[in-house]
Amino acid sequence: MKLIKTIAAGFIAMGIAGGSALAASHSGAKDIVDTAVEADGFDTLVAAVQAAGLVETLKGEGPFTVFAPTDEAFAALGTTVEDLLKPENKDKLVAVLTYHVVAGKVMSTDLVDDSTPATVQGSMVTIDLDNGAMVNDATVVTADIETSNGVIHVIDKVLVPEGVL
Repeated sequence: MKLIKTIAAGFIAMGIAGGSALAASHSGAKDIVDTAVEADGFDTLVAAVQAAGLVETLKGEGPFTVFAPTDEAFAALGTTVEDLLKPENKDKLVAVLTYHVVAGKVMSTDLVDDSTPATVQGSMVTIDLDNGAMVNDATVVTADIETSNGVIHVIDKVLVPEGVL
């Protein structure tokens, strides 16, 4: 469970860091969470990581690969985000967040087309490189944001494991 929490925290931090602002502001010295907090466009991800109790995990040693959705990606879910942030839905929130985290540091050059890596949540995601890098149906908009405990890839959609929402 601690590994899952650490990975989820990393994912949230990645999402918080966001896009090119994250890439420009992070030189690898800060962890996933601190990188995300300093970047624009990841307020929702940061709030979710905090609500899920995953900050300490994502600040852990790692390494983690986090597919971090932007605020716009969370907004596309609509009221689902507000519901997920409620204390009674913490388990669902943790499942969604940890579904964005893969153990290990996976740079974009390490991605393999049609591979299906396991997430910290326990389900698999599908990597598609045919039309740019994609994770399931989310496009990687900024890749390879290195942190002291892993890497963040910013995505344009929130990944939801089957049966969670």
